[in-house]
Amino acid sequence: MKQYYIYIMTNKSKTLYIGMTNNLIRRVYEHKNKSADGFTKKYNLTKLVYYEQTMNVHSAIRREKQLKNWHRQWKINLIESVNPEWNDLSGELGLENK
Repeated sequence: MKQYYIYIMTNKSKTLYIGMTNNLIRRVYEHKNKSADGFTKKYNLTKLVYYEQTMNVHSAIRREKQLKNWHRQWKINLIESVNPEWNDLSGELGLENK
């Protein structure tokens, strides 16, 4: 069965990016290595601070849209509920922290 991930990347300034993928390791690696042009490359968003997993693509898409519509403080509260120090969680995935 496929797994889908909703994730939040940030930088030193705590700019937030919310995304959805079916391969979190590959996607975080791409963000960290700036292999795709876009928002995360422009703002140097290389730190994974939050992710959640689901088996249903439709619920993943709904959740991503939901989080993108949240107020910034709600997003911060969500991150801090599981990662109060804003640590880079990419190490949990076996990626070297950059």
